[in-house]
Amino acid sequence: MLDDSMKQQLKAYLENLKTEVQLVLSLDESDTASKLKALANDIAALSDKVSVQEDDNASNRKPMMQVVNPEKQSKLGFAGVPMGHEFTSLVLALLHSGGHPMKLEQEVIDQVAAIDKKLDFEVFISLSCQNCPDVVQALNMMSVINPNITATMIDGSAFQEEVEAKNIMAVPSVFLNGELFSSGRMSLNDILKKVDTGASQREAKAISEKAPYDVLVIGGGPAGASAAIYAARKGIRTGLVAERFGGQVMDTMAIENFISVKATEGPKLVHGLEEHVKDYDVDIMAEQKVDAVVPADETEDGYIHVILENGARLKARSTIVTTGARWREMNVPGEQEYRNKGVAYCPHCDGPLFKGKKTAVIGGGNSGIEAAIDLAGIVEHVTVLEFADTLRADQVLIDKANSLPNVEIIKMAQTTEVEGDGTRVTGLNYKDRESGEIKHVEVAGIFVQIGLVPNSEFLKTSGIELSDRGEIVIGDRGETSKPGIFAAGDVTTVPYKQIIIAMGEGSRASLGAFDYLIRNPAPSKASSETELKESA
Repeated sequence: MLDDSMKQQLKAYLENLKTEVQLVLSLDESDTASKLKALANDIAALSDKVSVQEDDNASNRKPMMQVVNPEKQSKLGFAGVPMGHEFTSLVLALLHSGGHPMKLEQEVIDQVAAIDKKLDFEVFISLSCQNCPDVVQALNMMSVINPNITATMIDGSAFQEEVEAKNIMAVPSVFLNGELFSSGRMSLNDILKKVDTGASQREAKAISEKAPYDVLVIGGGPAGASAAIYAARKGIRTGLVAERFGGQVMDTMAIENFISVKATEGPKLVHGLEEHVKDYDVDIMAEQKVDAVVPADETEDGYIHVILENGARLKARSTIVTTGARWREMNVPGEQEYRNKGVAYCPHCDGPLFKGKKTAVIGGGNSGIEAAIDLAGIVEHVTVLEFADTLRADQVLIDKANSLPNVEIIKMAQTTEVEGDGTRVTGLNYKDRESGEIKHVEVAGIFVQIGLVPNSEFLKTSGIELSDRGEIVIGDRGETSKPGIFAAGDVTTVPYKQIIIAMGEGSRASLGAFDYLIRNPAPSKASSETELKESA
């Protein structure tokens, strides 16, 4: 099951095991079961601390491999073969179950350990989903820390009947004690906020007590990472608050135009960005959504105030907004009703759920044509609908798409409605922009790839100048219309939304912020003392 190179690497990892780990197999006659058994035996052959047992009564779901610590009675499962993006999840499950330390703060471990109710998590994934491992690994760590918690990864392609019965149309989809818990990427912090009702209030209080920053970066994508590094290197107090580290790059697979790196994937690049930022003295506040920014000229203490969704309030002498952009929606009837029920935005994540079915891709740019090419190898048929009379994708991609027998490209097509049966998508309607005729296409899945919308809504009350497209208007130093507030990356008016450009813009805005700081005095000590007395 594992090649020699993988065995050698895994053997080195397994030398970190401190306690016994059991791989308990519940098998059937399927090909997946044979592969799962071969994988378990390969792993056991690499360490004398790993053993394999077959117990058909260990699980009602088959095939299944459970990773068990017999001493702690912790248990987590893999229903399906955890290869592809999930192989890392398996390796970490083995290490953590075997006593290797987790990269978690002690207060998080204590919070998980204190949960005193039974939580049975099931997370449905696809092996090509780059966001799924984050959820699987978070739940697995919870199950290792606390025996009251169990977690099972389920490969949707291996359990198609269960996927159909539960009407799962997007991954990752998490069920808790049999009920839908969440759909989409989640961090451990996000999960704890939902199962531990007091966590958000405690977190907000702790954040609000932080001292003011010299530079506070809002956003954790390429621009945000670059801005934070450049600020921290100046030796000034730097903070970074982000809803998710990596932003849109986390949903990008093939990256082949990042100079000096011939090819990489979004999650891998994001991991490198995060580790680079952590090398510096940057206070990172992840999984935090910003609700509003109050410019310094509107506050009594002279600091810029950044208000978070949980009610926390951060203060800074300067801020750099790098919140990026998100996928643009079609804004047609039925889109929201059938979101994650056939309407999807990530072909890499959700494509495998539509194996053998008819699908549509909305948009004829690079992302749309790339999605069609990717889907063509999985689904029965792909219909690409492009609003204009020409495709905007690179010619090499267009040629490839035209060479595929199960890809049809329709131009001058305006999508007008998503149709469904109440539980899932059954088709879509579009207007032929040449004839005016409304036409229907039967599809099970619709992948929307029509560009980006800047994440700038939280600035609507800030007085910061925005373009008619909602982008932040910036100057040649990344400055906005409000003193001390800078911006960089895809959320701004800078042309050409590219990773490498965002990084350059982040560094430029950071240098602009530093120049602002050295030319403008900090709020007076008296005002800070008054503020502390009032808060007391």
